[in-house]
Amino acid sequence: MTYAAQRNAASDAASESAARSEILRWLMEDSWKERYIDNLLTQLCERLPQVGIPVDRATIHFRVQHPQWLGARILWKKGADTVINRFDHGIDNAPQYLASPTKAIIEGDDEIRAKLVPGADQAYEVYDFFLSEGFTEYVAWPLRHTFGKRHMLSFATKKEGGFDEGAFAFLKSLVAPLSLLSEVRTKNVLARTLLQTYVGPRAAEEILSGSITRGSGDTLRAAIMICDMRDFTTLSNLWPRDDVIELLNSYFDALCVPVEENGGEILKFMGDGMLSVFPLNQPQAAERLLAAVEEANRRMAVLNQTNREAGKPELRYGVGIHIGDVMYGNIGSEARLDFTVIGPAVNIASRLEALTKTEGRSVLASVEFAAALGEQTSDRFEAIGERALRGVDQSVRVFALTGF
Repeated sequence: MTYAAQRNAASDAASESAARSEILRWLMEDSWKERYIDNLLTQLCERLPQVGIPVDRATIHFRVQHPQWLGARILWKKGADTVINRFDHGIDNAPQYLASPTKAIIEGDDEIRAKLVPGADQAYEVYDFFLSEGFTEYVAWPLRHTFGKRHMLSFATKKEGGFDEGAFAFLKSLVAPLSLLSEVRTKNVLARTLLQTYVGPRAAEEILSGSITRGSGDTLRAAIMICDMRDFTTLSNLWPRDDVIELLNSYFDALCVPVEENGGEILKFMGDGMLSVFPLNQPQAAERLLAAVEEANRRMAVLNQTNREAGKPELRYGVGIHIGDVMYGNIGSEARLDFTVIGPAVNIASRLEALTKTEGRSVLASVEFAAALGEQTSDRFEAIGERALRGVDQSVRVFALTGF
């Protein structure tokens, strides 16, 4: 090689090294601008080929704390949109997971590097899929988070011969910063997920935005729905604990899904009771609440048929509906707060629910809610008269939902 060629090669190597260092600088100093880990992975992978790292596929696999999902995978492929796949609880017992590099990394392996050669014995079945897609090498490392949590980062290339040693070493150097950056972002998501799970999306956003001092809160005008199971005390005394929990979960599934699908928000579970609101700033809030009640009734009928066939008790319930202001906020002691709901409108809805027991009707509504439905009232409700409600100064005109 001539002296000039050597100088050019050295210059190119120095330029490439500087460009790779810039990626590390960007990760540590500028990536705070990107809120989501999937976008961060996408931006990183789009930068890598520009500095001589031939990445054609990358993934981050996470275990998450979520009532529905065990984990998630962020998948980036060159020329395609980044995809997030969520995996249900129990996937860790599936054959495809048990014989996978993901399991090996999450459970203790510190590195996987596999040259993908046609006809060779493959350590994992998924390598045959990678070969069929044209990949030539696959590498993976654990992303270590605090408390011993392990997740996984992987890269794959279609370059002939796979990654050279310099590219492999640089990808490995990304593991430590990505461990730090991914932990921050996943814990942000975790905080939001746990809050939404336990206090509902609206209250969660209030708390995350800083409404955490005692007495802070908000007022919301809404259609209010309170539901309570009948004879729960008797049921819980007669049936084993696990059966009672299973019955309760099935009962709430039948009620909650229609509420959420129709734009309602579940604010509170109270033992076997549930408080939901349909904010009036949403179009047709009253109609949506009514649709949720009717769909919940259909689901309860299916559930009770299943319970009868299994020799389990049928479940009955009462619903009280009203329209008014819901005041909710932080109430409690200095050290232990509950984001709860209070107000006269909540009390009226609760008293209407209790009235279903003596009136022998499953769904009772106030005149305010019936009026909000307009012309639908005559078709869907029947007036049952004025009723005195405990704790309410004036009697309330009460309507019963027809057929319930």
